Amino acid sequence: MSKSLNIGLFTDTYFPQINGVATSVHLLQKELAALGHNVYIFTTSEPRATPTPGIYRMPSMPFVFMRSHRVGLLYPPKVLLKMRKLKLDIVHTHTEFSLGFFGKIVSEFLKIPLVHTYHTMWEDYVHYVAGGHLVTPKMARQFSRFFCNRSRVVITPAEKSKDFLASYGVERPIRIIPTGIDFEPFSPQQHCPEEIKAIKQSLGILPQERVLLSIGRIAKEKSIDVIINQMPKILEVLPDVKLVIVGDGPARSHLEELSKDLQINANVIFTGAKPWHDIGKYYQLGDAFINASVTETQGLTYVEAMAAHLPVIAKFDKSIEGLVRHGETGLTFHDANHLPQLVTSILSDDAEKNRITTNALSAISHLSSKKFGQNIAHLYAEVISAYPGPSKASKTVRLKIKR
Repeated sequence: MSKSLNIGLFTDTYFPQINGVATSVHLLQKELAALGHNVYIFTTSEPRATPTPGIYRMPSMPFVFMRSHRVGLLYPPKVLLKMRKLKLDIVHTHTEFSLGFFGKIVSEFLKIPLVHTYHTMWEDYVHYVAGGHLVTPKMARQFSRFFCNRSRVVITPAEKSKDFLASYGVERPIRIIPTGIDFEPFSPQQHCPEEIKAIKQSLGILPQERVLLSIGRIAKEKSIDVIINQMPKILEVLPDVKLVIVGDGPARSHLEELSKDLQINANVIFTGAKPWHDIGKYYQLGDAFINASVTETQGLTYVEAMAAHLPVIAKFDKSIEGLVRHGETGLTFHDANHLPQLVTSILSDDAEKNRITTNALSAISHLSSKKFGQNIAHLYAEVISAYPGPSKASKTVRLKIKR
């Protein structure tokens, strides 16, 4: 597309919060700007954030059921008038909640098209609201259908989430566009060995000890407890293994207690949350990356681990079946009882480890952040060209975009 666009990205979560959505929005902004577009991010206020050009922080408050997340408040009409001055060409929402609804209002007020990326399988997260007693999985599915059917196109990063949305009754075109990553920060060549050694020493990891690494938000749906419960069996065979969990979240205290109950707390290290610009270093602590979650829509941490030259051990899930192929680009398990055997096999065979990591690097070559930005820009061009324009914007027009 030769025309420079003015693009509005709307998200409830953004840096300094660390999660997959924030990372995706950040990379998209960077790559779209590199293509010559003007990109504005509209997100929630955050006490730790510093003012940044192009990022608009809306009034917000901590989510009552999950204090680490924030929700937007009501926005005065004058905000919409300011939006008009930006001359936005398209709205791209990355949330189904406060900023997502605001993005919808903006698109209707300015009579411009809206596309939406469905990042999160909400039916797996209803336990955060009053323990699942107020919001049921069925209600989450209905809500997802309601929101997605109000966009011109729905973007999803994997076949798994596309299939789920279709089963929910989403009738809008659904386009699969995997989120890319910037490989460079994760490459071992970008990090000083002495600095990695110093981080290990600060965490009490001895030079001869091997590290199973978990990175991400520490929450119930991430199933980190599955890994911890298998650690005693792993330690029976490999007593010099440490499980390092990088991140923070509502399940951390429970997992710390679980480690103590199993008497393996000396081998399970919680580092807490780390700044995004340091995450590449923490991947270099690992000898293997491990994850038991089955609630991912794409699993960016798997891609990051592969870019960091780490073999991935993951519980099988449809979201990663084309990415982590057992015995080729990683190791997968269905039954958690098989986990100790997989860990032992990959940590005891350097040749096999090197073969898998080499295959994995080839498997993620198409997931660069540059390609991600290009794919989204091409979709914007299709949506804008098919949009009926201000005089017909209120009418329902069939969008001629392949599913």
